Amino acid sequence: MLNMSDNTHNIASVLTESLPYIQKFQDKTIVIKYGGNAMVDKALKSSFARDIVLMKSVGMNPIVVHGGGPQIGKILEKIGKQSQFIDGMRVTDAETMDVVEMVLGGLVNKEIVNLIHQHGGHSIGLTGKDGSLISAKKLKHDIKPTSEIIDLGHVGEVDKIDTSVINLLLKGDFIPVIAPIGVGKDGFSYNINADLVAGAIAQALNAEKLILLTNTSGLLDANDELLTGLDANIIDGLIEDGTIHSGMLPKINCALSAVKNGVKSTHIIDGRVAHAVLLEVFTDSGVGTLITCNE
Repeated sequence: MLNMSDNTHNIASVLTESLPYIQKFQDKTIVIKYGGNAMVDKALKSSFARDIVLMKSVGMNPIVVHGGGPQIGKILEKIGKQSQFIDGMRVTDAETMDVVEMVLGGLVNKEIVNLIHQHGGHSIGLTGKDGSLISAKKLKHDIKPTSEIIDLGHVGEVDKIDTSVINLLLKGDFIPVIAPIGVGKDGFSYNINADLVAGAIAQALNAEKLILLTNTSGLLDANDELLTGLDANIIDGLIEDGTIHSGMLPKINCALSAVKNGVKSTHIIDGRVAHAVLLEVFTDSGVGTLITCNE
């Protein structure tokens, strides 16, 4: 009888463990919000693209929605324009919006598409303006506790999602890569938070999963232990006791909205971990915070 090394045995175990998930998610739509360190580290960028191609190759329908804040900031710095943020949102005048469209709809989007192609996939990049995919409206942001309305310029929120162009690409066996730029009834372009766009698209498609890549290991408790297997009732308690706060709060609200509106589950995972998407989708333990509705 041949002896297998521990490493070989581990590889075989992982492959075997992945089989029921491959079968379960055949033809299912999985929306992935791609951002953070995974978008700037060369090795992580390559591993993410490879993960997406693998998912498509085994019969899933991955859809990528990407951010690009650091890349926008670098271009603005090069042209001598200072970035201004209010409550974490970039103030976006007309000139800044031109840069946003150039970076998100051009440089970043094309790089992701090219990486997918390098790993043998077929992808098409688009913005929310293509095929009227994302109808936007101007975001009215109020500063607490005064409730003063602040004009953030060309910062928007999702008004409506038209999935026609996405469905067309999926039928053609393409992987859609979407920049979070929408167009309003006023004809203006709007920069929209990529988490919110990913959530809205997942809801519109009744996706199996929404996966949000972050620069943390997921939602942590007061002892920095990873929390997972959460539902609406548990999350309400965590918000009330202050466990969920500041930058994680909008992401959790996005995740919760998705599962309350037809998405089977949302996952908040660490994009700093190589192949984090595969580990979350194809293994029993996963690598992040799982949120379901359970109402």
